[in-house]
Amino acid sequence: MAKVKTVFYCQACGYQAAKWLGKCPDCGTWNSLVEERVEPAQADREGRWVAGGSRGPGVWEPKPISEIVPASESRLKTGSSELDRVLGGGVVAGSVVLIGGDPGIGKSTLLLQSLNQLGKGRGKVLYVSGEESPAQIKIRADRLHIASDFLYILAETSFEAIIRHAQEVAPVAIVIDSIQTVYTDHLSSAPGSVTQIREVASQLMFYAKRSDVAVFIVGHVTKEGAIAGPRILEHIVDTVLYFEGDKGHSYRVLRAVKNRFGSTHELGVFEMKGSGLMEVENPSGLFLAERPKEAAGSVVVAAQEGTRPILVELQALVSPSYLGTARRMAMGVDPNRVSLLLAILEKRAGLQLAGQDVFVNVVSGIQIDEPAIDLGILAAVASSFRERPIDPETVIFGEVGLAGEIRGIQQVLLRIREAQKLGFKRCILPKRNEEALRQEEETVDGMALIGVSHIGEALEAV
Repeated sequence: MAKVKTVFYCQACGYQAAKWLGKCPDCGTWNSLVEERVEPAQADREGRWVAGGSRGPGVWEPKPISEIVPASESRLKTGSSELDRVLGGGVVAGSVVLIGGDPGIGKSTLLLQSLNQLGKGRGKVLYVSGEESPAQIKIRADRLHIASDFLYILAETSFEAIIRHAQEVAPVAIVIDSIQTVYTDHLSSAPGSVTQIREVASQLMFYAKRSDVAVFIVGHVTKEGAIAGPRILEHIVDTVLYFEGDKGHSYRVLRAVKNRFGSTHELGVFEMKGSGLMEVENPSGLFLAERPKEAAGSVVVAAQEGTRPILVELQALVSPSYLGTARRMAMGVDPNRVSLLLAILEKRAGLQLAGQDVFVNVVSGIQIDEPAIDLGILAAVASSFRERPIDPETVIFGEVGLAGEIRGIQQVLLRIREAQKLGFKRCILPKRNEEALRQEEETVDGMALIGVSHIGEALEAV
């Protein structure tokens, strides 16, 4: 009888070790190594495939790139303009999309609504759930007013059974909710383990490419907010989407961090209501709806998420510190970036912030990583420190360097046009961008453009 061989796998990154270790040497995660059996290699690995058909002669042979005929990129509209925007114009047939998010954030609701619209006039769609029964999904569908004959529901966790049913239904799109519950009979490890997730994801990718079926995969997230399982899971799929949002707010943000068929860092905004997720066509107006007009430390910044300009309110609170070390807290922006900007403000503008607690917050609970909001952060902090409100009809953007210089940014005209739609009359922007607009003879009626090249000029203009 052959001896069973076991290997310890890190559940966070997939690192392999011959013995148990308290800390993963690769990713540094504690207590993440789990013992799993190593299956012997099978010669007929491709024979394990139950879908996709056999390879024809010459289909996969090496060819010169000049002889390869590019396949047409057919996109299927999901019925949601926000989801289509994030996907790059729609879901590509044969693509694999991974969606992650906190429990209860609305992943299943979004996909159920999208499948209902995706199947209209195109064919059948299959929703596979490994966590809920068909009766539970029916309750949610009734709440969302979804009732169609082309939307099929399957409660199954066996990968082989899922593919067998998919061959019978012949859908145009499949949702796997979630991949941590699906297992293959060819591996003896438990569902959700590294080997199971890696194998099932690979087989789903092969099935999608050979069958031209769009596959949506729902993934659990860890306490740190990353998709659970090995990082290879994100490398296998074509698109990775993160569904973000604060449970205290009704807004949900869908963000693309990887997309082989479109641009990354696209943003889709939804609002969670009793009847499901509703698209937000004008997120800038929604984020600024409750903005105070004459409050020190409040400023409107113009950010760019993918192809969409978004105006958000950024607030800062500066108060005397009664502790030995002043506190620095930031929500919605990078805390390290905020600390760097405070040092620039103290060194280059002469504001004494060493004994002051500084709190920075992006209103509405969204996350902004763009350096173009640097000037807005400095203006909000200076406004709160000096107790002098900023003109409510002013919008600010610009990147700040370590020497206190204001550097130019991209997509300036789009940001200004967006601010103009919402009634802003004044814009403080980098001097380089202001001169470029003047040379290109780009005019913005009713908007006063003030170019600044140093944070001292910017604070005087504010």
